[in-house]
Order: sequence, then C-alpha cells, then structure tokens
Amino acid sequence: MRLNPPTIVIFLISLVLAGLAVVTKMGIVPIPRYLPHQEYWLAMTAYLTLMVGNLVRGI
Repeated sequence: MRLNPPTIVIFLISLVLAGLAVVTKMGIVPIPRYLPHQEYWLAMTAYLTLMVGNLVRGI
C-alpha cells in the first residue's frame, strides 16, 4: 500500500472540520446543532477527508 502526503488544501479542510468539532463540543462559540452528535460526525468527516488525502494521489 502506497501512501502519499495530503495536499495543503486537504490538510486545511480537515483541520477546519476538526476545529469545528472541538468548538461545537466545548461550546466556545454558539454554533447551531443540525445533527444529533454533530461533534462526532464533524470529527469523523475530518479524519476521513485526511485519510482520502493520504490514500488517493493528486488530491
């Protein structure tokens, strides 16, 4: 299995999503909750985005 480093854009998207998950969980900024367990889904989306950036070349 060949892994590639993610591009800066994919890394930043993942970082923003993970940051939103933390901010939503801690309640620092009032972000409306659209989904149940929104923090979990934001964190999972961040990690899956980073995983796809590592697995797929050119993204």
